[in-house]
Amino acid sequence: MTPAPPASPAPPAVTVIGIGADGWPGLTEPARAALLDAQVLIGGGRQLELLPPSCPGERVPWPSPLRPAVPGLLAGHRGRRIAVLASGDPMFYGIGRALVETLGPDGLHVLPHPSSVSYACARIGWPLEDTEVVTLVGRPAARLAAALHHGRRVLVLSAGAETPAEVAALLRDRGYGPSRIRVLAQLGSEEETCTEGTANTWAHPPGDALNVVAVDCARAPGALRLGAVPGLPDEAYETDGQLTKRHIRAATLATLAPAPGELLWDIGGGSGSIAIEWLRTHPSCRAITVERDPVRAERITRNADRLGVPALRVVTGRAPASTAGLPAPDAVFIGGGLTAPGLLEACWDALPDGGRLVANTVTLESEALLAAWHRRHGGGLVRLAVAHAVPVGGFTGWRQAMPVTQWSVTKNPTAAASTAGRPSTAATVTHPGDNA
Repeated sequence: MTPAPPASPAPPAVTVIGIGADGWPGLTEPARAALLDAQVLIGGGRQLELLPPSCPGERVPWPSPLRPAVPGLLAGHRGRRIAVLASGDPMFYGIGRALVETLGPDGLHVLPHPSSVSYACARIGWPLEDTEVVTLVGRPAARLAAALHHGRRVLVLSAGAETPAEVAALLRDRGYGPSRIRVLAQLGSEEETCTEGTANTWAHPPGDALNVVAVDCARAPGALRLGAVPGLPDEAYETDGQLTKRHIRAATLATLAPAPGELLWDIGGGSGSIAIEWLRTHPSCRAITVERDPVRAERITRNADRLGVPALRVVTGRAPASTAGLPAPDAVFIGGGLTAPGLLEACWDALPDGGRLVANTVTLESEALLAAWHRRHGGGLVRLAVAHAVPVGGFTGWRQAMPVTQWSVTKNPTAAASTAGRPSTAATVTHPGDNA
């Protein structure tokens, strides 16, 4: 007897449909069919108004705040055919992410529409793959600063009608006043518009709330140049002198080896430079800095804002007490307070296997402590020395900065046992002509 073929899985109860500013006429036939068949229609008020009366489902606008309401709203309509409306592509900075986290990828059927980014690139002739995208929807405008590099093209997803003026003000403040700005509104609809100017001269009143800002980045003459790798100029930071200097900072970040999505604990934040440059390596990196001095903690927050990583979490308090309850790190940097009782132990215990710890010091007492931990756990122990060329009368000579002893280790008991007792390394780095 021939076995019956396996039953086809039931279609997901939730269909997510991308819709553009052109509304119903711009939808594909499968998208229209799903909306006509749905018993419940969930979306923003503006999106629901785009549907014709022939869509019979109960119309449910998203409550505010939206994200925490998603599970309860879906549960309240369980057993009914649900269609969720989203702007453009639901999986590109859209509601699709929250729905996947709630229902899993198999609980959804997604019908995307061209995103505003695709429309914008098509209108102004920018290759999508060469265009940086920064969203300011529900996020501070300071995030844009990390994407500013001379000659780059950036698309900003606006939070509303006021966003273009905020973008222009930030560009002027960060030394990118000559940048060309184009505001593209109601993309894909018959009311589509484009407003143009430069950040320096931007005086347009707020327009349509549904807009995307295209920025051709142009750095002003004399503005400080910030690169894309760790080791920003020391002048990029507001500081009282508690700053890991440029060359040591670059070496330290290379040893910490940030990767996308990883979390850093920066103990003894000072001016925040290590955590800030960790965050600048990738938008998904996360960092928490612990600083006992409240004045320095406020300064760290200002530096993080100015350098485009306002998501840096600053904890004001003494370590190790202030690390209690923090999420487990992928890496820890200790730049101060090494001799505080229990600090190294607390950081080591917080690291999972495979986590990295890097500690820098300039004092003999802390150096002795690092040497002891090196003997116990292995890793690498190096001394970093930097000298700067300075005038000596009518000549030029070297001025040596205080050498920094650095211990770095990956938490792995097997590897530690095999590397313990290996010789340390002394590394000397000298560079002429750079500021201290």
